[in-house]
Amino acid sequence: MSDACILLVETDILIRTPLAEYLRDCGYRVMEATAAGEARELLVHGTIPVDIVMIAVSAEERSGFELAAWVRSNKPDCEVVLAGTPAKAAEKAGDLCEEGPALGRPYDHKFVLEHIKRLMAARQRDKGKG
Repeated sequence: MSDACILLVETDILIRTPLAEYLRDCGYRVMEATAAGEARELLVHGTIPVDIVMIAVSAEERSGFELAAWVRSNKPDCEVVLAGTPAKAAEKAGDLCEEGPALGRPYDHKFVLEHIKRLMAARQRDKGKG
């Protein structure tokens, strides 16, 4: 069981809910947000520290990229995972993010879990060095 907390930012309930339940079944604490503003409120005023913010992004909407940039600037201990259609989303990522989307939609739940496990393992290694 992991005590890591994931904030899942996804507008589509048909995508967000099954993925959130899957991650909970894998032992993660999962908070859900439908938009960047709601996610920012949870990050600023929430009582549970967030380890990973998984943000759905699209080329048509900049808010996901803007949220990613905000998290990286204001919550440096938080990992950011961008998820979306890589080809379209990467076009908009340039100025706002260090990298484009790491995950494509629809999500392969096992792939998401493995990606999160790698992030948490890297975080633990980094903490061990300090």
